[in-house]
Order: sequence, then C-alpha cells, then structure tokens
Amino acid sequence: MSTTADTCQETTTLTDKQHKILEFLEDNADEQTYFKSRLIADELGMSAKEVGTNMTAIERGNFDVSVEKWGYSSSTTWMVTA
Repeated sequence: MSTTADTCQETTTLTDKQHKILEFLEDNADEQTYFKSRLIADELGMSAKEVGTNMTAIERGNFDVSVEKWGYSSSTTWMVTA
C-alpha cells in the first residue's frame, strides 16, 4: 500500500474538526513551525480547548505533517513539520 493510500485511509477516521485543523496545518507548515492552540482556534472559529483536544488524533496519525506537543505558555504550542 502506498503512503498516499495510507494517509487517505487514516484521514477517513478524523472528525470534521480534525480535518479542518489538519488542513490548516498542512497549508501553513511550510511558512511556520510553531502554532499555538488559541491562534489556530481563532483562525478556524473554534475554542483553544477544541483544538487541543482534536490535535491528539493528528499527533498520533500518519499524515503529511508531523505534530508534536511542544510547550505551554498562555496556550499549548505545537511544533509542526511538513
């Protein structure tokens, strides 16, 4: 099975919110490495808590971006690499 097929299969298990977050990260990972949950939330019309809760599925999945919980100060920060 190809990597693309694996990624497509994996993304089918994501919720709509998780898809929105993943798409946002994929679109912006080339320009930025660190993302705060509250700033992602502002961009996507969600709460920071919703973003943080849904990031774990992305963090554990096999996608075009790698997500790692990086730190916490005024909001959880995520390191994202493409």
